[in-house]
Amino acid sequence: MIFQRIESEGLAHYSYMIGDRQEAIVIDPRRDCDPYIDIAEKEGFRITNILETHRNEDYLIGSIELASRTGAEIWHAEPELGYRYGKTVEDGREWKAGRLKIKAIHTPGHTSGHMSYLLHDSKGNPWVLFSGDTLFAGDVGRTDLAGKERIPEMTGLLYDSIFSKIIPLGDHVVVCPAHGSGSVCAASIADRVWTSIGMERLYNPKLRHTQREDFIKNNGQELEVPPYFRKMEELNLFPPLLSNLPVPTPLSADKFMEQSSRGTVLDSRLELDFGAAHVPGSLSIWMGGIPSFAGWFIDYDRPVFLVGETEKTAEVVRMLARMGYDRIGGSLSGGMLAWHMAGEESASNGMEPVQSLCGRIDGGEDFFILDVRSEDELRKEGRIPTALNIHITQLPGNLDKIPRDRPVHIFCGSGLRSTIAASLLQRAGWKDITVILGGMAGWKSQKCPVEK
Repeated sequence: MIFQRIESEGLAHYSYMIGDRQEAIVIDPRRDCDPYIDIAEKEGFRITNILETHRNEDYLIGSIELASRTGAEIWHAEPELGYRYGKTVEDGREWKAGRLKIKAIHTPGHTSGHMSYLLHDSKGNPWVLFSGDTLFAGDVGRTDLAGKERIPEMTGLLYDSIFSKIIPLGDHVVVCPAHGSGSVCAASIADRVWTSIGMERLYNPKLRHTQREDFIKNNGQELEVPPYFRKMEELNLFPPLLSNLPVPTPLSADKFMEQSSRGTVLDSRLELDFGAAHVPGSLSIWMGGIPSFAGWFIDYDRPVFLVGETEKTAEVVRMLARMGYDRIGGSLSGGMLAWHMAGEESASNGMEPVQSLCGRIDGGEDFFILDVRSEDELRKEGRIPTALNIHITQLPGNLDKIPRDRPVHIFCGSGLRSTIAASLLQRAGWKDITVILGGMAGWKSQKCPVEK
């Protein structure tokens, strides 16, 4: 028997592979599907069926890719969306994998056709619920993606799914959601790696609202929608085959400068490296932040050119491919060292530790502080006096609020998102920009002023 969870870091996406007696089923596979193939080959299993819980918004589903390599049948929810592949799941449909049985349960709310899948063990006992985006550790699925006007309706459906269909399965049933902590598919998923219906009944704050109207009132909220969600919804009706990850063409400095002018330059190095020197006009997103922020700031209709550490290029490409960014124009061969050795001009931004900024505030110097943390962070950690708060994802639409005639000091939790903001401002023409290193962690350690 096999039971494995495959995690896509950054996106905090979970997919699952279960099987028995050489037959396996995969739930919500990612696009780069080698892990499922590798597990099946190693254990001597054949993947027979691929189950989707719903049309995903935050990543490109890998069902077609995996089916093309295994011959497995694809089953999707929400037939009204016009899928161009696979078969439609009906409520109550069952599949077998050896002695294991898995049954579809219609659990609308996050989407209208959402399906969860209940796995029964070899004795026929309910064992694991693959809950998709219905129930998470510490949270429930967001219900705003069908539109603001439908939030009460969709939240009511989510209540019915959880309290009438999921909770009655029993406290002992393990819950395996499609996402973990850090996902944009819910507001505040907990960091419990594994959970159960009983754990969620006890510790999930969203389930304390046991009356339907109370649940709708407290859990029906409108959240930020990354612009790439719409692209994912479009592509996931018929995802393009990936087959192999794109291999960026290594470009010399002069070729990189010439060709990258027609696309987006993505620099995946850390904040100190980017701040010291970077290709003019490049976008800074450190490698670990690509899944969270690329979809906010990178267009799909322009090729992406990469600057970073050569040995990490394949992983950067993998992260981009999971979000449908297949147009990789090339990479800077030799990195910034080669760029400088070719005599090309580079840009930089100021960098300053928090203790220095504290002292300058006390000294009454005239400069502007931009804080790009989220509202949730501000509530939990406090605000910096006199700072303008604009969440990093909302910065492009609020540039008119930032002065051009004063030095701008940018602040976040650590300095990484501040560097994204610095690159966005530089691309828009700002000159005097300084990233505050250490962010809120350093700020508190220095006992700098904070307003609650």
